[in-house]
Amino acid sequence: MVLIAICGLALDQIVKGLAVAHLDPADPPVLFGGLLRLQLLRNPGAAFSMGSSATVVISVFATIALGVVIGYAAPRCRHRWTLVACGMVMAGIAGNLTDRLFRAPGVLRGHVVDLFALPHFAVFNVADMFITATAVLVVAAMAFGGRGER
Repeated sequence: MVLIAICGLALDQIVKGLAVAHLDPADPPVLFGGLLRLQLLRNPGAAFSMGSSATVVISVFATIALGVVIGYAAPRCRHRWTLVACGMVMAGIAGNLTDRLFRAPGVLRGHVVDLFALPHFAVFNVADMFITATAVLVVAAMAFGGRGER
């Protein structure tokens, strides 16, 4: 779980660093016949750019959420898929929180770097993928009732 969280956070920050260093927001590369665009955006809000004027509140909420996962949920993870899910959600929360803490315009007000754009969908990043994958794992675990977790 900890290894997943650390590797996921590292992957998220490396991809974002490469995006900031090499992508031109005015000229996004288009890949896979238009299925994916690498569109560099800096998002002050949450998912789908909601709450763009509440960056500090979102940062505080993310800090609390990460603390709850680390202090409450993670110690209770006993099975393979719950360990994976906890590691992935920690990576996702920590990835976007790292941006909010260390990117411009300042601590708790930093904008999250987003870069993956699918047609007719919001622009997102690796941390967002980890959070979404966690939700899918949780729904799958609920649907299958924990069978075969051990």
